[in-house]
Amino acid sequence: MAGRTMIALTSRLSTIVATALCMLVMSLLAGPASAQLPVGPPDRQLAGQLVNADSATYQVHGFDVPPDVHRLVVAIAHDGNPAASLIELGLADPYGFRGASSKKTSFTISEIDATPGYLAGRLPVGDWKVTFSIGQLPEDKPTNWTLKVWFLSVGEILPANVKSRGRGWYRGDMHMHSGHSDGFCASQSGAKVPCPLYNAIASAGARGLDFVMLTEHNTVSQAQVIRELQPAFDRVLLIPAQEVTTFYGHINVWGVDKSIDYRIVPGGRSFNELADEVHRLGGLVSINHPKAPTGAMCLGCGWSMRDVDYSKVDAVEAVNGAITGATGGDPQGPLSGIPFWIQHQKNANQIVAVGGSDTHDGTAEIGSASTIGRPTTVVFAEGLDQAAIIKGLKSGRVFVDIAYDPAAVLDLQVSSGARKALMGGSLEAGKTAVARVDVKAPPGSRLELMDGDTLLATRTLTDEDAGGSHHEFQLKLSVGLHVVRAQVRGTDNRLRLLSNSVLAKRVQ
Repeated sequence: MAGRTMIALTSRLSTIVATALCMLVMSLLAGPASAQLPVGPPDRQLAGQLVNADSATYQVHGFDVPPDVHRLVVAIAHDGNPAASLIELGLADPYGFRGASSKKTSFTISEIDATPGYLAGRLPVGDWKVTFSIGQLPEDKPTNWTLKVWFLSVGEILPANVKSRGRGWYRGDMHMHSGHSDGFCASQSGAKVPCPLYNAIASAGARGLDFVMLTEHNTVSQAQVIRELQPAFDRVLLIPAQEVTTFYGHINVWGVDKSIDYRIVPGGRSFNELADEVHRLGGLVSINHPKAPTGAMCLGCGWSMRDVDYSKVDAVEAVNGAITGATGGDPQGPLSGIPFWIQHQKNANQIVAVGGSDTHDGTAEIGSASTIGRPTTVVFAEGLDQAAIIKGLKSGRVFVDIAYDPAAVLDLQVSSGARKALMGGSLEAGKTAVARVDVKAPPGSRLELMDGDTLLATRTLTDEDAGGSHHEFQLKLSVGLHVVRAQVRGTDNRLRLLSNSVLAKRVQ
């Protein structure tokens, strides 16, 4: 009896081991997810052939790197078994070792970040070398290989492998911090420590955000962590950003993976020069919390910048989550950025209103003074990639979800005769115009149509509007500029949603 039991146990153990080995082999055969590569053709391409006699040897292949390269991308392909370790890569620049990897078919290195396994840093001009560590090759046929190398300039984007829903609304947080600047949270034992960036990104994913701008004060050190974490967070686009902190105001820079000089001084570097640099690099600039107090507790928090060309300003933080939470939860409180935004709209500056949590604790729960996703900036974009989100923000077809309602929608179109303009646009109007508002908000909420800070019309949403509704308003326009916009208040009379505007100008 004991012998039968032992045989049965041995047989069962063999089955378990065989199953585990099978699962391990299958997972290895699956291989890593393919990395995103530049869209255009490579700048350098090497090719060759390996035979069985090359097994367990090293080969070195060189390529030259020209001046002014900001990012290097290398990819290997071969026609052998894709699951086998046939060619593993190492890299050296003219001065020494820059890294190596196993089971990776591509990698990137820039001045500020690199694929794990490689060292970030300047990319010196000269002869670089790729080392092949060659595994066991088949005896019956040669293995053909191709090595491709791309040189990217500052402003060129290396795509992220993030799932996109195509054309539509995308939800993001425009302003957040971690331990790379002044973000703090509790350690395992409850001590206050610099907060890991992972916490913020994981919270953004858990709250259904599609993208986040990782805006650390005057640094881009977070770029290395972004490079490491983006493959694991393939439903949240991590966009490089920074909060440029000056003595005269704070400026978010979005979509630039290069350090921006923050040292604005009278008679020296100006805001306008900074904005021009960011725009040359394909990014956007936003004025943060313009009405915040400046003092010992916050260096240059309020906006007092002189000689600003506001045509160079892309956005303004109309709603800041940290300030809203700290001043009683009213987004129209005394430190609100909404009046600042409206005033510049009245001055014919089509600046996009956005919201940002300004969270400094990636673990903060919804409902606390500062938490990821409250407020959320919602952008209409062609897809979920950096270029599309930046373009969507620039267009101004954007609304701010202050109440953290993932189902919310607020869109606006103004027409006058045959002329039409979407939210974020402008048009020349006649004596009359029609404003069409698409809205989705809880029943009992109040939709308000505004001209700047003047209330034009209001409607209360009912149960019939719960799935989304369309509302048209007839406008009679006097001569001059009209800042037509929409907003939604909750049953507590506080703003839930804030649209961007259409600038309608009646000439005569």
